[in-house]
Amino acid sequence: MNKQLRSIYQTAALVFASLFFAGGINQAYAASTAAELNLEANESLKALYHSNPTALELSKKARSILVFPKIVKAGLVFGGSFGEGVLLKSGQMNEYFNSVSASWGWQAGAQSYGYVIFLMSDRVEQSIREAKGWEVGVGPTVVVMNEGAAKNFSTSSLKDDAYAFIFDQQGLMVSISVEGTKISRIKR
Repeated sequence: MNKQLRSIYQTAALVFASLFFAGGINQAYAASTAAELNLEANESLKALYHSNPTALELSKKARSILVFPKIVKAGLVFGGSFGEGVLLKSGQMNEYFNSVSASWGWQAGAQSYGYVIFLMSDRVEQSIREAKGWEVGVGPTVVVMNEGAAKNFSTSSLKDDAYAFIFDQQGLMVSISVEGTKISRIKR
């Protein structure tokens, strides 16, 4: 690739990343009130439980559930994602979090999806509350449950800190990239 074309790609990626992290994209997809986020989280959980019985069984054993009803991800060389979620504990939703990631590598496209993390112990739940931001992949072990893993899963053999389900994927994102996700507590 010649130097001029590389410079164009780098400039486009920097403009996109700046818009994304400055709030142009993330604010467009953020729930505007706590009540709206609670409603979206409830609807997302119902849809997940309906489509995946393993998630419903896991919810009965979880200490708390972190629900991100809609994450928006986009990128062109540099990219990122953003979404807001709520922590469900004993049927109550009163703690709010955001999920932010940045990535770089070969990637192009945009998509949205939701994800739910089932927190299996008080220790894991407390570490999320006390941290200035929980970096997924650092600290508690999170197992992502795809369809194959969910079919062979038994709640009697739970051993990991947290289990995540990704659902309602829309759009197209082609990616071979390095990505880091940080979950931080926010006020609503």
